[in-house]
Amino acid sequence: MFVFTLFVLFIFFLLYKLMLIVPMREVNVIERLGKFRAVLQPGFHFLIPFFDRVAYKHEIREQVLDVPPQNCISKDNTQLEVDGLVYLKVMDGKLASYGIENYRLAAVNLAQTTMRSEIGKLNLSQTFSERDSLNESIVREIDKASATWGIKVLRYEIKNITPSRHVIHTLEKQMEAERRKRAEITLANAEKAAMINLSEGERQEAINVSEGQKQKRINEAKGTAREISIVAKAKAEGMEMLSTALAVNGGNDAMNMQLKEQFIGQLGKILQEADISVVPAEMAKLEGFFEGMEQVTHAISSSSAKTNTVKGACS
Repeated sequence: MFVFTLFVLFIFFLLYKLMLIVPMREVNVIERLGKFRAVLQPGFHFLIPFFDRVAYKHEIREQVLDVPPQNCISKDNTQLEVDGLVYLKVMDGKLASYGIENYRLAAVNLAQTTMRSEIGKLNLSQTFSERDSLNESIVREIDKASATWGIKVLRYEIKNITPSRHVIHTLEKQMEAERRKRAEITLANAEKAAMINLSEGERQEAINVSEGQKQKRINEAKGTAREISIVAKAKAEGMEMLSTALAVNGGNDAMNMQLKEQFIGQLGKILQEADISVVPAEMAKLEGFFEGMEQVTHAISSSSAKTNTVKGACS
């Protein structure tokens, strides 16, 4: 039973060595007696036990390798710390096994040296603004060097570009000055716009005021002209009526009587309202004043008599 058990285990061992299942995500490199035989693709395969062996297994999916941070010097002598990611894929299992010892380590080191060389061609500002072109340059250079490694570098991505503390402090000051400059420019533009709007408002106000004054003067002139016309017309009519009345018999006496009555009435008002005594010049000659008053009284009596005569005649 012991021998039979050993025999059965040996058979299972041979079957295990005879059959090989390669997963979908990898390829296996087979050596026969230490010499390359074939690259087995995913699937089921048969091997010759004790002659064939799986020497290498390679991941055929896209691989992501982390590039450690390293110090670089830009074209304007600025120290930068840069890291990134390399995306590659195994295209030939034989070359990946025998073309280089460790393609992952080689790809990372090559990415570091290439990145240092490419950043040395750019200024500090260009390293931030031209990341895409920098990534393409690194991929192109790595792909040329790795052509014999059986791998394909798909892309390279820079993760972080970190300047030194001194450079960061300088950049912060520069950005602060730039923000202050933009703020001052914005404030100046706002003040300029405000002054323009204010001057336009004052100009429009002056125009409106002048138009209003112009219209006011026109209206006042029209009113004055109308007033003068009406007054002149009234005076003309009054003069015409006066001349008609004077042409009538006794018209001159009536007019003189009315003038004297108005003179006496106005003189009385003046004497009542004035703070000082107002006396006509003729008062210095009392005799002439009383004679004048007598004549006025006589004229008033005559005028009354004529008026009564006229009224009786009319009756």
